[in-house]
Amino acid sequence: MSSIRARLRPRPMPLNIFPDMEGLPRIILTEATGSSAEVLLYGGQVVSWKNERKEELLFMSSKANWKQSKANRGGISVCFPQFGNLGSLEQHGSARNRLWSLDRDPSPLPPSDNQSSVDLIIKSTGVDLKNRPCSFEFRLRISLSAGKLILIPRVRNTDNKTLSFTLSISNYLSVSDISEVRVEGLETLDYLDNLLNRSRFTEQADAITFDGQMDRLYLRTPTKIAVIDHEKKRTFVLQKNAMPDAVIWNPGYRKAKALPDLGDADYKFMICVDSAAIETPLMLKPYEEWKGYQELSNVSSSYCSGQLDPSKVLYGFH
Repeated sequence: MSSIRARLRPRPMPLNIFPDMEGLPRIILTEATGSSAEVLLYGGQVVSWKNERKEELLFMSSKANWKQSKANRGGISVCFPQFGNLGSLEQHGSARNRLWSLDRDPSPLPPSDNQSSVDLIIKSTGVDLKNRPCSFEFRLRISLSAGKLILIPRVRNTDNKTLSFTLSISNYLSVSDISEVRVEGLETLDYLDNLLNRSRFTEQADAITFDGQMDRLYLRTPTKIAVIDHEKKRTFVLQKNAMPDAVIWNPGYRKAKALPDLGDADYKFMICVDSAAIETPLMLKPYEEWKGYQELSNVSSSYCSGQLDPSKVLYGFH
């Protein structure tokens, strides 16, 4: 077991690296108020985020198999260089099933004060180049601070050809019961319904609620989306940049039973909300770089059978 120091100003906090259950490294981020996050180098996957009261904020499948070299369903993972199942290409891309490395040449911009951070990197391999003949580097900064978890993805084209890709940061959030959840911020937007052959609709409801399976890609979404858990009186605020789409997914009862890596009742306690760039692939010219941003914050909400003021939910927290 070894440890290094996180890049912090003015008071560095330790970045602890431990072997996981199969000897692969995992990283524990901590900060002064007591919150923590756990990151596996396999897949660059965040598998735990706990607040200062040690309450788990992320969902992990009850059938997670930590003994296999495969991404487990849950937590926060990056789908790159494609989202979905595209012919012979690996579903949701190869980044989820690669062993990431610590980035020795991270962004020149240091993390903000009072953050605990880790910088990860993967580079294109022969398999990647066979499927997409253009080399790249993918860097990911994961930063923890009081009440917030920030992911900053960066993709650099290291080739003399144009790089095209789609990308999604999949966030599996832990909720009391899916029937007690509403998503605000996507009202009046167009979406593609993957349960109806990607047919295009316009959202008519004042908030998204769940009474069965849902798999939608919302287009041209705002920079902030709120996920309100009535039972826990807790709100997740998702803030994003340079990722114009949002995926809202819950398998419902029937789909959950059909998924081998998800418990039959797991669908009740999770919602997947993705920051994404899917509808229109991102294009990078030779040696050009793209940078995204995602911030998840966890705040108390006081929903009691009435309507929350959407302006306060979406824009009142910092």
